[in-house]
Amino acid sequence: MNVLSVDLGTSNTVAVLSAHGRPPRVVDVDGASMMPSAVFAGEDGGLVVGRDAERRARLDPSRFEPNPKRRVDEGTLLLGDAVVPVTDALAGVLRRVVDETSRQLGNKKPDEVRLTHPAQWGPVRRNVLLSAARQAGMGSNLVLVPEPVAAAAHFASFPGQTLAPGQALAVYDLGAGTFDVAIVSATQNGFVVLAEAGLPDLGGLDVDQALLEHVGRQISHRDPAGWQRLLRPESTGDRRAQRALREDVKASKEALSRHPQTEVPLPEPFDDVLVTRVELEALIRPGMLRSVELLAGTIRATGLSPDRLAGIYLVGGSSRIPLVATLIAEQMRVVPTSLDQPETAVALGAHHVPQEGITMRTGDMSNTIDAVRRSQAMVPRNSSFTPAPPTQNPPSAPIPVQQYPGTHPQHVVGPPSRPVPVQTPPQVAQIPSPQNPPSMPTPVQNPPSVPTPVIHHVPTPAPARRGSNRPWYVAAAIVAVVVIGVVSTIIVMSGKGGLKADCSDRTVDSHGFTPCTKELAGPIAQENCTTGMKLSGKTQSTPGADMATCQVDGNYIVYGHFASADQAKQSVDEVIGQLGFSMSETKSDAWNGGGKSGTYYAVGTDSGAALLLFTVKDAPVVGIVADLSGGTPDGMVDYFKKHVMPTGDA
Repeated sequence: MNVLSVDLGTSNTVAVLSAHGRPPRVVDVDGASMMPSAVFAGEDGGLVVGRDAERRARLDPSRFEPNPKRRVDEGTLLLGDAVVPVTDALAGVLRRVVDETSRQLGNKKPDEVRLTHPAQWGPVRRNVLLSAARQAGMGSNLVLVPEPVAAAAHFASFPGQTLAPGQALAVYDLGAGTFDVAIVSATQNGFVVLAEAGLPDLGGLDVDQALLEHVGRQISHRDPAGWQRLLRPESTGDRRAQRALREDVKASKEALSRHPQTEVPLPEPFDDVLVTRVELEALIRPGMLRSVELLAGTIRATGLSPDRLAGIYLVGGSSRIPLVATLIAEQMRVVPTSLDQPETAVALGAHHVPQEGITMRTGDMSNTIDAVRRSQAMVPRNSSFTPAPPTQNPPSAPIPVQQYPGTHPQHVVGPPSRPVPVQTPPQVAQIPSPQNPPSMPTPVQNPPSVPTPVIHHVPTPAPARRGSNRPWYVAAAIVAVVVIGVVSTIIVMSGKGGLKADCSDRTVDSHGFTPCTKELAGPIAQENCTTGMKLSGKTQSTPGADMATCQVDGNYIVYGHFASADQAKQSVDEVIGQLGFSMSETKSDAWNGGGKSGTYYAVGTDSGAALLLFTVKDAPVVGIVADLSGGTPDGMVDYFKKHVMPTGDA
């Protein structure tokens, strides 16, 4: 059986192939073990990826996106004059990998493809990855493997580094775009994630930005106008110079991991700048300390201590920075472990995850759950990492990983992850890229507070709480297959995004519409509409949300007004998560109409129902179109575009 594992990273993609009974090996693409996860939109409408994309970026940087994974929540990318769906960009990168793999297999496709993903990715992001893989021609035998589980399997595959059942490993993953930490425990059948956390504003790209700003502070005064041309390039020559400078800064950062000093080449009229490892470490120390504090807090949240772990395993290319291992050793009194190349650890480890535990993000924790629960009382009360009591943050319902032919039906247990808003960086001595300006504050700024780790619990088997205020359901017929569930923990905020109405006005009219949802509904608000969420003759309570339900053409169209745009987006994540084990197909894409824009998600269930959910950019509203009598995702998309999508008509 030929198995391909792919770790699609923020900056680089690594593929590992196990074929013809031989041990797993890294697939060289374009002569290198790592392929840049970059895309370039050609003027002919085609996408160029990898090193070819980087070369083309020298000609026209405006059509180049070096980190499409970092923009997974945006729906589309503007590359020059081309609008490229994020799914297409990711599919282009994956297609290059599968084409090279097929060539090495004699034009045959791998029998199974394992795709790794961050443990904190929710169902919407995972579906984007799966859609891209299908579009890339990777077949239907697709398996998702959480990155920390793959890293733990890689650690355990080395002689002398066994991970016995009951032992736990801390995975410190510092990649290009984000920092993630997870505590992974071995079980009889595989691995289980006990706790996880992350920092969306810390990664190798942020280290590059800090070094770039440091260089700018030293030389910009020599030619302010010339430096401004690099900050805001207008000509092709300026854009080429900016692109070359960014590449040279990154190379200098990597050189400082091996040497105590190096020079950063600069375009004319500037002189090259000498930088030292000491200078770089002073710049990034605050950010690295935040990562180590989060590592310590995540370990502490499980009730364990560093000395009781099997190890602290460093993965991700940026974990090569010597300061990382130094701070961990100083702060935690444990020397971290780095085996082989940290960039390839996740892809190689995916091959070592046991078949019966391959989709497990959490699993059978019967031997550890009591210790985890007790640990909540063991964390010091003055710690910023103290997890919320279970009564405030109850365990989420199981969220199954989508099943495809050849995968294994283990379920993911734990709260779905949600996209974290990215802070806008300060505009001091900063060079933004044409389409994707650096979206992370540099480590020299005052660091934000460290987030609380997520502790995964296994819910004790018990009858479902039908009277709970947490979920709301589409209809009695759909409840049987769990078609929809939405979290209703409301934080009072307002949001606007293409809606002219004041979304802070929660006044409800006689049909259940607020000014915001009435504007979104347009002419549909004049149809047969009633207050609340009412389908199949039953009204479902929706605490904290203002709902209106309309019946049009035999379909139900529901509009919901939440307290914030984040809450509206979270509700969609919950729906997709609850649908996981009963979905037969899912489609998502951006929509634009009537001066408004957003994203839609169309799903079909095995019971024959179809559902389309749509959000409005930056607005606290959600729309739902439901066909309970045998619809399809394609049919729902067509109906939405023709009859529901805003057109601007009042």
